[in-house]
Amino acid sequence: MNKPNILIIGAGGVAQVVAHKVAQYREYFGTLHIASRTVNKCQAISDSVQQKQHISLQIHTINALNVDELTDFIRSIEAGIVINVGSSFINQSVLKACITTGASYLDTAIHEEPNKVCETPPWYENYEWRHKAACERAGITAILGVGFDPGVVNAYARIGVDYFDEGQITDIDIIDINAGSHGRYFATNFDPEINFREFTGVVYTWQNCKWQTNQMFEVKRTDDLPVVGERSSYLCGHDEIHSLHKNLDVPNIRFWMGFGDHYINVFTVLKNLGLLSEQPVMTAEGVEIVPLKVVKALLPDPSSLAKDYTGHTCIGNKMRGKKDGVKQEIFIYNIADHAKCYQEVGSQAISYTAGVPAVAAAVLIAKGDWRVNKMVNVEELDPRPFINLLNDMGLPTHIQDESGHRLLSFDI
Repeated sequence: MNKPNILIIGAGGVAQVVAHKVAQYREYFGTLHIASRTVNKCQAISDSVQQKQHISLQIHTINALNVDELTDFIRSIEAGIVINVGSSFINQSVLKACITTGASYLDTAIHEEPNKVCETPPWYENYEWRHKAACERAGITAILGVGFDPGVVNAYARIGVDYFDEGQITDIDIIDINAGSHGRYFATNFDPEINFREFTGVVYTWQNCKWQTNQMFEVKRTDDLPVVGERSSYLCGHDEIHSLHKNLDVPNIRFWMGFGDHYINVFTVLKNLGLLSEQPVMTAEGVEIVPLKVVKALLPDPSSLAKDYTGHTCIGNKMRGKKDGVKQEIFIYNIADHAKCYQEVGSQAISYTAGVPAVAAAVLIAKGDWRVNKMVNVEELDPRPFINLLNDMGLPTHIQDESGHRLLSFDI
């Protein structure tokens, strides 16, 4: 097997997980590279991998928004697979460079423009999907949104559609609960700028086969979930809905995220004061600033939270439909332990669940299982090799019915 060189773009908490996992599965890859605007962050990740895996990554400084520079760089290191875990603002430039060079492309979130929030749905149609034809002409594999959510939950949705009677799945409710504690007064688990932008605009969900709009924190549900117990979550707009509604014939697809009262209170104050705005304002001193970037600068670096994080995450899909003509609900989910994730790769579970699936996808491309030579979202691929590989990589999948009984006979 010709082993592809790997380029990781980004140097945050998710990139750290990706680097460790790529090193753990290096038998599938050639030379390992990591690049970002900040070379000392790349060095810190390489040092962390060296301590655990006794292998170094080649580190580089790159401006990933410069398509020509990035294209020349990808060619110079002969990268066969590019794992983009930088800011979602760079998705388009990295994708274009991959199309030009022939490298496979992976990302974990949908593209965003810095001055726009919650554009018209479906979001993928605004940017990524416009390059489908170019990807197919170039024969490159581009797998979009292959983190956990989006990513693994898309595979769970595909499993659900295949499990229920044909055309008889009615509801997919994706539930993301972080029941962990980092001990800080207030912090976000990944880039604050991206995190807040998810919750300041319109909430788009797919209900009764059409887009429905709500406001953030307007609709709430409470579930008794494995390990984390009874938890409340709120209806959110999120990436995966914008591909699942098109690729799977399901009338209702919703995304729910758990928030504590403290987070909601602080978020509400920040928003009402205008501090979460992505639009620039002028200070009395004549200095132009973007309020959201100021808040980001003041909050803890998400990667700094990992050491003190305790508790678990529970992320999965509650899906309803008919099986053998009988109404049924199943819950397909993963539980991750913050402390165990930190012990293994030096990152908390939020970064772990986002980073590991991207490496699993890279392994499947290297092996040929997911080398499809076109642009796809995860639900368009066979989920079985992906889920089975994740079981071995530290993100095991569990399945239970509405009574909480484990469906041990449900063969993935």
